[in-house]
Amino acid sequence: MLRLKCRWATVGTAAAMASACVIGPKYVRPTAPTAPGYKEAGGSDGKGDWKSAEPRDAAVRGIWWTGFQEPRLDELETRLDGTNQNIAAAAANVQVARALVRQARAQYFPAIAVNPSLTNARLATAFGQSVGITYTAYALPVEASWEPDLWGRVRQTVTSSRTAAQVSAADLENVRLSAQAELAIEYAELRTEDALRQVLDAAVAAYQDALDVTRARYSAGLESDEAVAQAETQLTATQAQATNLGIARAEYEHAVAVLVGEPPSTFSLAPDPAGLTPPAIPVGVPSELLERRPDIAGAERAVAQANAEIGLAQSAFFPVALLSGSAGFQAVSIAEWLAWPSRVWSVGPSLAQAIFDGGLRRATVQQYRAVYDRTVATYRQTVLTAFQEVEDNLAALRILSQVIDEQSATVASAQRTLQLADVRYRSGIDPYLNVIIAQAAVLNAQQAMVGFRGQQLVATVQLIRALGGGWDASQLESFTPVSGHRVTGAIQ
Repeated sequence: MLRLKCRWATVGTAAAMASACVIGPKYVRPTAPTAPGYKEAGGSDGKGDWKSAEPRDAAVRGIWWTGFQEPRLDELETRLDGTNQNIAAAAANVQVARALVRQARAQYFPAIAVNPSLTNARLATAFGQSVGITYTAYALPVEASWEPDLWGRVRQTVTSSRTAAQVSAADLENVRLSAQAELAIEYAELRTEDALRQVLDAAVAAYQDALDVTRARYSAGLESDEAVAQAETQLTATQAQATNLGIARAEYEHAVAVLVGEPPSTFSLAPDPAGLTPPAIPVGVPSELLERRPDIAGAERAVAQANAEIGLAQSAFFPVALLSGSAGFQAVSIAEWLAWPSRVWSVGPSLAQAIFDGGLRRATVQQYRAVYDRTVATYRQTVLTAFQEVEDNLAALRILSQVIDEQSATVASAQRTLQLADVRYRSGIDPYLNVIIAQAAVLNAQQAMVGFRGQQLVATVQLIRALGGGWDASQLESFTPVSGHRVTGAIQ
């Protein structure tokens, strides 16, 4: 009867300990500075003239790079997710974080171990008398121990591990988005070089024709040798410029190869001067950015992790409860080893409480409170930086749109000037130097136009990246990347 009462008392103690409270501050998402709209998109002060795409978000959700209407870029972006090594490393970090979550959750359950042993020993004395007994002891104990989550220490550990895993998941998405954007930028830069090469090749062909005409006029006595030398100089200088473009193009091509996980020596992209078509980008409102950027989501989850660490540090002020027990068989004869009378067992709770630690626990709590404050500041700075990046690229696109229109007029004027100069030269009115000056003006204007269009493409990609590339913070709760270095399943 006494034994039965002891067992019920033990069960009651365990039940009381299992219904414990959680120590630590309740997490509240920190506030972040926001604005009703983007200034450069006609938001807070109405100065912008940004025209959003319709329907909203159509251009940046999911595989955003398809908006550039470039099949080769689509193919490379699809390859990127499965072959980029930075993405692979970030995906491995997520797997590590998820394993740590499972390790933390394991503390909810008892630890059970079996420790069979067979010991041969000699007992020289017993109870003060010489006995000289040699015996063999057989033991088969099963030991169990369990720490009830009395003050929420285990729960806070699991919360901290889970939010850390969510930080890793957000980091993976940020690395993936950065790699996608970098690939699109490198590809756009490479195609800009192709477009520049087309402009220079056309100029070289035009200069060659002009040189042929000048030589013919020189042979007929209508032109000086100086004009021929000027035409030759202009031709060879432009040829050198065209050849020099190969350096930058090769570097961009090599960068693309590395991004898709391929050695540069085995990768090549055929020239294509057609370029890319920048899509219209819906920007939404600033408050949406808090959910659409993985770096912001990761910074916010880091705050939640720091909050859980405070509770974990505060739980050290309370005693640690441990329920332990063992049961099994023990005998000095193998015939009696597993017999019912040879059974042994023990069970009971224990408490451990630090009485004096020289202020260690209090300092630890202060440390984690300071870490929490730091993560809050980092989160808010991340939000501000995100708003800045969006505004910067909106301004760049707005201004570049105006610049391209103005530069188009410049190209048209320069081409008209060249036509007039060529007519006056062939008529013998003006010297060939005027034609050279007009040709140089056309070439410079065309090169500037190509450069501005390249800047527009880069700014478009950077704006898409600044807006999160179609990602959403809800994916942290149901995290399933697309392909390649897969990390599947929700972080729970």
